[in-house]
Amino acid sequence: MKVRKSVLIGAGFILVVGGLGRLANGSIYTSLEARELIEALSRSALYLGSAIAGSSATTLALMLTLLGLVRQVNTDFDAEMYKRINRIAFLSTGLLGGSVVMLLLMTMPIGEFENVPVNWFKALYELLYWLVVTLSAALLSLVVMLFAAIRALISNITPSDEV
Repeated sequence: MKVRKSVLIGAGFILVVGGLGRLANGSIYTSLEARELIEALSRSALYLGSAIAGSSATTLALMLTLLGLVRQVNTDFDAEMYKRINRIAFLSTGLLGGSVVMLLLMTMPIGEFENVPVNWFKALYELLYWLVVTLSAALLSLVVMLFAAIRALISNITPSDEV
């Protein structure tokens, strides 16, 4: 199976699960319900955002290490390996930025706001929920891309074809 197809299947799966989870929540009728949902979402999403930020930063550092390894190995690598590393680094950077934005949004003191429009809390909940789902889908995509890059690297440096 091609890497791109695996990435799309994995991300699509997470998006479908997120969509089903959102449907299971039902409609949000009042600002009070939205505020309670935001508080519940914040508790777990803060940990998720921190984990995504840490893993993204670590992945970027490891991609630099991998580039050094690729250059030192006696085997010649094709342009596709460098493209894979570039895509992984690009996605890691996006995940790091997205997780920082999510963490900033999650740390807003939402209970302290007064005189906000009626639908503001509902919109904030939708934004935060889908940001969590999207970052989760992107994180799974990153893992699939890393796995494919590692397999390609191993197959290039392994003397046998049995990988």
